[in-house]
Amino acid sequence: MKMSLVVDGLRSDVAAVGELGDDAVAEAAERIAAVLSRSVPGRILDLLSDAAAELSAELPDGRVEIRLAGDDVDLAYVADERVPGGEADGDLSARITLRLSEGLKSRVEERASGEGVSVNTFILRTLERGTSSRGTGVGNRLRGYGTT
Repeated sequence: MKMSLVVDGLRSDVAAVGELGDDAVAEAAERIAAVLSRSVPGRILDLLSDAAAELSAELPDGRVEIRLAGDDVDLAYVADERVPGGEADGDLSARITLRLSEGLKSRVEERASGEGVSVNTFILRTLERGTSSRGTGVGNRLRGYGTT
């Protein structure tokens, strides 16, 4: 998707509204269009980032990434690599005690149920994703603005 097409479309829409009034309305519409031209690309990236994060959270394996190259934005599915010694390969004999709030425990149970897996499997998958060697630092979202 080219973000400039969205921005140009919004500019055209605002200009069309400006043509409905006198010179003062047209000037105000032009100012509004200029502000939108600067803010809309960031808003689009925020929206896509949130959508990618929500989709990734629903996927049993893999994640959705946003790829930005100049004006082009693409969403891409990236499959998780199986970590050697993971659930399928290892003996799951290690134990740990985990204390959770009731609210978090309920959310974990709901998510596990929604994915059709046990709470244990859900927690293992989540931990494997979060500790995989492909680490990206803190979190998996990129926010901000870039220029080329």
